[in-house]
Amino acid sequence: MGQLTASPPPPQATEMRRWALSDAADLRGLRASLHRELTGNVLGEGESLAEVPESVALIATELATNALRHGIPPTVVRLLATDDCLILEVADHDVESLPELADSRPVGDGGRGLQIARALSLGVGWYATDSTKNVWASFPRG
Repeated sequence: MGQLTASPPPPQATEMRRWALSDAADLRGLRASLHRELTGNVLGEGESLAEVPESVALIATELATNALRHGIPPTVVRLLATDDCLILEVADHDVESLPELADSRPVGDGGRGLQIARALSLGVGWYATDSTKNVWASFPRG
């Protein structure tokens, strides 16, 4: 299985918003809140997001699901920004396991969240602190 590059997000990134998730039921609220944060609007029933907000929300769901399923709670999702990009960062408290790209699983067996993140974002990375493992993805701002 492949590995992600170990690197933190750009140091000049500032936090726009933070969410703490305890289980999968929190994912729907995360998506709605991300949409509101990125567009200033509430997403109506049956409406879809513009390309960048939709990608951010999709990757947030994928990475947070990974953290909830494989990590140690709580899962913390942060939306960061620099002048030219948005950064979505998801942290869990399992510092012993490394994020891995599931490149050898059959389609339909799950584990494609990091591959989706790599396909839809400008870049994906990860880093660890003393207490958290953090996976991030960046997106164009604007």
